[in-house]
This record gives sequence, structure tokens and C-alpha cells, in this order.
Amino acid sequence: MSGMVRALLLERSEDGALRCAIQHLDDAALPAGNVVVDVHFSSLNYKDGLSISGTARIARSFPIVPGIDLAGVVRESSDARFAAGDAVILTGYGIGERHWGGYTERTRVSADWLVPLPAPLTLHQAMVIGTAGFTAMLAVMALERAGVTPRGGDVLVSGGGGGVGGVAIALLARRGYRVVAASGRPELGEYLRELGASAVIERSVLSAPGKPLESERWAGAIDTVGGDTLAGIIRGLAYGGAVAACGNAGGATLATTVFPFILRGVQLIGIDSVQCPAEPRRAAWRRLADDLDAAQLGRLAHEIGLAEVPAYASEIVAGRIRGRVVVDVRR
Repeated sequence: MSGMVRALLLERSEDGALRCAIQHLDDAALPAGNVVVDVHFSSLNYKDGLSISGTARIARSFPIVPGIDLAGVVRESSDARFAAGDAVILTGYGIGERHWGGYTERTRVSADWLVPLPAPLTLHQAMVIGTAGFTAMLAVMALERAGVTPRGGDVLVSGGGGGVGGVAIALLARRGYRVVAASGRPELGEYLRELGASAVIERSVLSAPGKPLESERWAGAIDTVGGDTLAGIIRGLAYGGAVAACGNAGGATLATTVFPFILRGVQLIGIDSVQCPAEPRRAAWRRLADDLDAAQLGRLAHEIGLAEVPAYASEIVAGRIRGRVVVDVRR
């Protein structure tokens, strides 16, 4: 293997300033690993926005290729589990943070990190789902394990306009749940209903100060926001309800009391998509392939080229991106 690889490289100068631009790198620069993947698509996630904009310290070494997920085709493999021509997905495991990420035409990774692309998904559809959709699926599965059923009552999804929230709405609606979407952007009401939300509420209702226990409104919830929003959701969970928490865009601290837990028996379930073990990871992707249809995926995303990523990074951090952004790394 020889040649040049086009990639988006994130560099930090001695004074701490970040620079993110397309560069052509020699194949010798590819990171260590036993599988070489020709990347077709990646996506833009909130964490990518934080990293590229410098809003938070996501990248742990420099220079680095950002992008916390990718979908592509195996070019070379020294691991028996994968062969040239296999379509694969990679999310998590520190790519784009500690290891070379998905904003590149080619990379080398560990076979342990890869998931075979499940039928009938295409590589493009896999990145419409991406890390955000994978996280949403883990959250849905967590609610199911906690006993939250479609017959139990309304299920709330906060941050419905974002990638995780949008996929979560579509997944829950497809499974027969009555979904209430919470968003800080009222102009997204029609879009959220198209995804499957039965009702849309203003997110500030959740984050406003309240009693230690509020009226029992939610049989379950998926929270992508954190902070005061998550605290408000917990206060409004019905007896035996559960909330799956997977974001901190609204704050990393949680001000609540023990009363919802000891008087209503509610559950707060943390969702981590980065180090999720292999078998639950594959099971989640199989569910995603079965539970999302092409029409819903089409509503969720639009596509950009590699050179557009830095500008979009600032937009996603500012909360101005709707749904999912797929990155075609070949243009």
C-alpha cells in the first residue's frame, strides 16, 4: 500500500491555537492497526463540534484526524474476521480523540473495533445513524430492559432537534410508544412530528425550578441535555419510570433529591456508546437496521463535504444544526 491520503487534520500550535484544514498525508502516517479501511462516510456529532471548535478538550494528542465515527470498506486485513471488500462501521473506542478518526479517505484500525454493516443498511445510511443513532438505540434498549412499555404512558425525548434525539423519536414511535419531544427550538415542531412525535413541548418547561416531586408525567425518558433539564425530567417520572441519560449540552451537574428514587422507585440509567462491548454493540446495530426505514433516515440528515466540516462544527456547538450531518470524505 502506498500513496497519499486526503484527510482533515486538527493541529495545535505552541500557543494553544487550533488549526483544522485538509491535508494530503503519506500512507505511512496511518495509525497502527490490523485492518485498513477505505472510508466512504463519517458524520458530524456534537463531540466533533466541541473538538474542532476548541470549545472542549476532546482530542488528547496532536496532530490528529477528528471524527468519532466512520463507515467504509476493508482494503486490507490481517485479522481473520474481516476480508477485503467487507463493509464495516466504526463508532467510539476513542477514534477522533486518542486515535485517528473518520475524517479521512483511509485509516488503519483494530479489528476489535469494527462492526459488519448489517443489511439492508447502506454505508451512507449507517452514517445518517452514526454515533448519535447508535447512542439513541442503546438508550431505547435500556428503557426496554427497565420495563418501560408502549402501554405505560408517554415517553419524553429531550433535545429532539439534535441527532440523538431525532433518532430516538423515530425509534420509539416505530415501536408504538407515544413520544413527547422537548426542544428549545419551537420552529422544529413540524419536523419533530414528521419523525413520530405525538406532541412537542418547550424544553424550558423541564429546566424551570420545581418541587422535589412533580406530577407523574413520563413513563420513561431519553435525555440528551443533562443539567437542569435532566433534573426536571426525574422529578416528573411516573412510579417505576426510568430515564436514560446520554448528554450534557445543558450542563454536567445534576441538582436533584433522593425522593424520586426512594418514593417512586425511578431509575436513572447512564448510556455510554464509546466503550460499549462488542456483542451489545452488534445487537444495537442489528436493531437499527430493522427498526429504521429509509424514509425516516432521509428526513434526519443532509450531507456535506470534508472541507465544510470546520464551519459546521461551530454551528452544531451553537445548537443551530437540525438532525444529522453526513460527511462524504471523498468530496
